[in-house]
Amino acid sequence: MKFYITIFLPLTFWLSVFAERPNVLVFLVDDLGYMDIGANNPDCFYETPHIDKLASTGMRFTDGYAANPVCSPTRYSLMTGKYPTRVKATNFFSGKRSGKFNPAPLHDKMDLDEITLAEMLKGQEYKTFFAGKWHLGPSKEWWPKAQGFDINMGGWARGGPYTGKKYFSPFKNPELHPDSPEGEHLPNRLADETAKFIRQNKKNPFLAYLSFYSVHTPLQGRKDLVEKYKKKASKISGEEFGPLHDRKVRILQKHAVYAAMVEAMDEAVGKVLSALDEAGITDNTMVFFTSDNGGLSTSEGSPTSNLPLRGGKGWVYEGGIREPWIIRYPGVTKPGSVSSEMICSIDLLPTIASSVGSKIKHDIDGIDLTPALQGKQLGREALYWHYPHYSNQGGIPGGAIRVGDYKLFENYENGKVSLYNLKNDIGETTDLSSSDPKRVKNMKTKLHAWYKEVDAKFLQPKGESSYPWRP
Repeated sequence: MKFYITIFLPLTFWLSVFAERPNVLVFLVDDLGYMDIGANNPDCFYETPHIDKLASTGMRFTDGYAANPVCSPTRYSLMTGKYPTRVKATNFFSGKRSGKFNPAPLHDKMDLDEITLAEMLKGQEYKTFFAGKWHLGPSKEWWPKAQGFDINMGGWARGGPYTGKKYFSPFKNPELHPDSPEGEHLPNRLADETAKFIRQNKKNPFLAYLSFYSVHTPLQGRKDLVEKYKKKASKISGEEFGPLHDRKVRILQKHAVYAAMVEAMDEAVGKVLSALDEAGITDNTMVFFTSDNGGLSTSEGSPTSNLPLRGGKGWVYEGGIREPWIIRYPGVTKPGSVSSEMICSIDLLPTIASSVGSKIKHDIDGIDLTPALQGKQLGREALYWHYPHYSNQGGIPGGAIRVGDYKLFENYENGKVSLYNLKNDIGETTDLSSSDPKRVKNMKTKLHAWYKEVDAKFLQPKGESSYPWRP
């Protein structure tokens, strides 16, 4: 009898705490690959003790995804719970690179009629805070304060820290003021601002959304950490690059500057989590940790390897869309638990809505992940991707669908499909399309039906080229 009492009382306690509306803390890291954290990769070159500790106190997802292989569309999905394809927000804002054909039309802002995560929580009397990269609109009328955030520290049109001294102050970011003392590191400044907000609002329900500029280019790290990883890299040998279509792809993690950027970001995560502890509100705060797309492996320095995943940022292969996903929901998630349920960035909003008792009265694509957080199955039928663009990283315009263990990729230049069993072949090395035509037909039919449902747009003619393929 005593055994059942010790289990029952804490559960009752936690449910009563969360009935008082949990705080919400979101960490979104830019360009962080699935294999870039120790919790997912025991052989990781980069050191991420604070993120790994978060995983040990929450639930880690092995099959978590971004809605798109580049940043702005995934950020849109996190804020709205929708596939970005529904509004033609299918590339980074405002990327319009051409290839054999012209890209699909691109909508390059998150319109004000969207109900964002912040607006939803403000309706529940939450204080809302944003820090870091926004990249969801070209001018101030589409930036965080216009989309439900009470405070904005650093979010504007740019997709990277390209002004001032970039990752070191003076930053000359028009939304990060006052500027920092000479030489301060951007991840630390963003963490300090987030921790300050947490301390000031520990008695109110709040949303703190820390959207790092790290680990996006420019590749620039703290000198002490760069030297540390140069020494570490000197002990690693082997081929650093391999082929991927017409590109070279990094296949070995040993980039010292990138490693320094990852560790500095991890330190910033630790600082913010410590602020929860110091404020005494860790047990009443949901924490989400994820990335907006896969690690950069085929361009702009190709600083990380996503192996065994294929490709990286800008590719609809697993390396471009499978992300680190950690969720800590005290009283619901079992510490150190692991889930293989398929989840996606479209699920953030509905999961938080469920936890705070907010009713969603408009159509979204995401689902409430609470059953998965409780160790149950979601019963999700499929996930979809649509990227009708030529990425800066060499990625092929294409779409994909995942059903169970299987993933179908469709090339938009020619309509060719490839089928992979991700359970047996996470690296997408063996195309099963010719040996399993029935599955190909079923998945392709489902993918094409989704294209119609979301009014997907496709490649456009270019010059004298014949009209591009259409589903």
